Amino acid sequence: MYVFQCEDSIDGIFTGVYDAWASRLGHKNIQLSSASNQTLTLFAEYIPVTPDFYKSRKVSQTLIRRLGVGFYDTICRCAMADGSCRKLSMDKANAIYQTIVMALALPEGAKVLEYLGETCISCIFELCRQTSNEAHHLLEFLRFAELKNGILLARVHPKNDVLPILAEHFTNRLPLENFIIYDAVHQTAAVHSASKNYLIADASSLNPNLLHDFSPDEERFQKLWRAFFDTIAIRERQNDKLQIQNIPKRFWADTVELKDKLSQKDVLE
Repeated sequence: MYVFQCEDSIDGIFTGVYDAWASRLGHKNIQLSSASNQTLTLFAEYIPVTPDFYKSRKVSQTLIRRLGVGFYDTICRCAMADGSCRKLSMDKANAIYQTIVMALALPEGAKVLEYLGETCISCIFELCRQTSNEAHHLLEFLRFAELKNGILLARVHPKNDVLPILAEHFTNRLPLENFIIYDAVHQTAAVHSASKNYLIADASSLNPNLLHDFSPDEERFQKLWRAFFDTIAIRERQNDKLQIQNIPKRFWADTVELKDKLSQKDVLE
């Protein structure tokens, strides 16, 4: 068995698909792995894969041309998921590779995603739903704050790499605004200039002071909103469990009216 070890990213996994296909070692003899702490097995040859934008783009173009944008979007959302398919004990990179191989071999192509009886398809479905659910949740309450330079800034802490989904949504909704969406977990940022498309940038060296450099109006409106939130609350009908169910505590640090309620223990978690 030949195991192609690729980076846990869209470009990394797509490069692994490209190298595995080009190796001509036989699809049944190949597995892909995106796990950083993978347990090595006997009688398997491990082949490291270096992410390559050209190879990744070739795979993307092939998927869109032969299987459609919908299929490509599903595969990308699976690649964005945090970790692999634990219920089915399958690496997401290997599920993506097997699904692509199956889709390109069958005449119905993209309809292969309906074959939920196949382990790889079931894995794709589960991870895609995981990513889509979190992206939908974040779109519901993501908050922008105005900085002193007039740029709108939002900070999120997602488990899955949903930044491209958020960036595309707000690029369509706020085309004339300059904004930044900062993913504090994956240390990346979506940067959008007015009337242009967004780009994803490495934000590992972002100045943390920038996140709190609000304009005077922003600070005033945040105080007003917190006062409004506390004033309209009916103490007798307070339901903390339901509140946590609707907005899990891991999102509270990015929510103006709830971040002050976080304990030190919650912050550390």
